[in-house]
Amino acid sequence: MSAGGVTFIRGQLWRFDQSQGPKRLGASSRPGKCVLSVRCMWYPHLYRRGEDLFMEDTLIVAGDVAEKLETFATTMTLLKDRFKHVFFVPGNHDLWCRDIEEGNNMHSLEKLWKILEICCSLGVEMQPKVVKGVGIVPLFSWYHQSFDKEPDIPGYRFPPLKFVCRDFQACKWQFPNSTLGDTLAVYFDNMNSQSWNALEKMKRSAHQVISFSHFLPRLELCPEKRMLFYPNLPKVVGSDYLEASVRRVHGIEGSLSACHVFGHTHFCWDATLDGIRYIQAPLAYPNERLRRINGGGDWLPFCLFNSDNGGLVDGPLPFYWSQYYHTNKRDPSNNQLAPWVFSLVMGM
Repeated sequence: MSAGGVTFIRGQLWRFDQSQGPKRLGASSRPGKCVLSVRCMWYPHLYRRGEDLFMEDTLIVAGDVAEKLETFATTMTLLKDRFKHVFFVPGNHDLWCRDIEEGNNMHSLEKLWKILEICCSLGVEMQPKVVKGVGIVPLFSWYHQSFDKEPDIPGYRFPPLKFVCRDFQACKWQFPNSTLGDTLAVYFDNMNSQSWNALEKMKRSAHQVISFSHFLPRLELCPEKRMLFYPNLPKVVGSDYLEASVRRVHGIEGSLSACHVFGHTHFCWDATLDGIRYIQAPLAYPNERLRRINGGGDWLPFCLFNSDNGGLVDGPLPFYWSQYYHTNKRDPSNNQLAPWVFSLVMGM
């Protein structure tokens, strides 16, 4: 991996063995030449033994680091020890409040502020910043059910969200009915308001802007409901407020050089919509890696940007779902279940 590089890591649960360092992400650049590389890896649930990373690299952590505060602090400390800059936004797993050791009375917003305090004490970045000419913009977000504007699948009874999405039990909110409306999505989006002045200043010195979030900014970045094992998934994946913030970062019309990195759904994706390129390259859970066609257990951090090789990686990349929609029109009115979903439903 090149000195001065930028690495994206996005994971649900980090498990670090004190005797093991993160796996080395790539070869170093030519001696004496400082280039910028951006690499992506999502859901790195378990690092195997490997070499330490270079201190000149920059890391972006787009949420879901750990459920326990102690594990979160240990993880971020280890990452900060190995990277010159570390960027972070929280994910839903970070705000679960199930651990008795941390107190039954802790609510998720209290935990959020404890997480941000840990980040501040370690020098972890949560505001826009330019790294070697590339602006990196963290965007806080949360999902809301009205993000899903496509028709539901009729004729079948699927389990309610509260029984499938663990956030409904694991997160504890002070807001009334916060899991049903857009209260949380608005709250988290308002956390980005401090970034706008820094963003305008940053744009004057950045030749490339890469934003990132935990959740999806557009529904088109998730497969149609008939393709999903749980067709109600789109109700808990994204935010219209986040999409507006992405627009503000990259401009109303965007540009082909603009890029937004997202995660949460475990689906590989590379699509340009209204001039903004959206990329997700998930490592996913270990059991998912073994059966995925997009790399399996040997998936390595995905190189998104390398100034030594022309900048942003050429695309669109041959990721399954985005490639599918590149050749097939999205048709949410089609309610015929995909064969793999139909087989599961019939077996329930």
